[in-house]
Amino acid sequence: MAARTQQPREARRDAIREILASATAGGDRRDGAVNSQAELRRRLRARGFKASQATLSRDMAVIGAQRAAGADGPRYLVDGDGGALPLEPVRRLVDGVDHSDTLVVVRTKASAASTVARALDEARLDDVLGTIAGDDTVFVAPRRSREGDRLARRLRTLLGLA
Repeated sequence: MAARTQQPREARRDAIREILASATAGGDRRDGAVNSQAELRRRLRARGFKASQATLSRDMAVIGAQRAAGADGPRYLVDGDGGALPLEPVRRLVDGVDHSDTLVVVRTKASAASTVARALDEARLDDVLGTIAGDDTVFVAPRRSREGDRLARRLRTLLGLA
């Protein structure tokens, strides 16, 4: 497919979102993770979009794409990906998830709470307001009051405890 000479900015940004979201759903680098801007530019070209590195960087900032650590190295993620990748490598560090109406408690291996809290923060889950980490405990504040049960169920699923 020939590169488009003038493409609407939103169409290009939508293509970036689609590429990053589909790569995130794949699981790891073998399944198509985007681990560099050069890789993203190659995939955009395959879809008929031509963008400079500066344009690509601006587009990624606007759509909220972030570089995060994954099981197989760094990769780009986009908002709304459900947090599948950043949580995957920390599953083995989590012992359990409990909750009250207004708070979720994630129990971890000794000294692993900050790693788990960072993964939860990087996952940018819509229903998480924030986290606080101790040594082996992470407090997770739901975005909405009385949502502790629902968030705990979601975290158990994402962390492989369901």
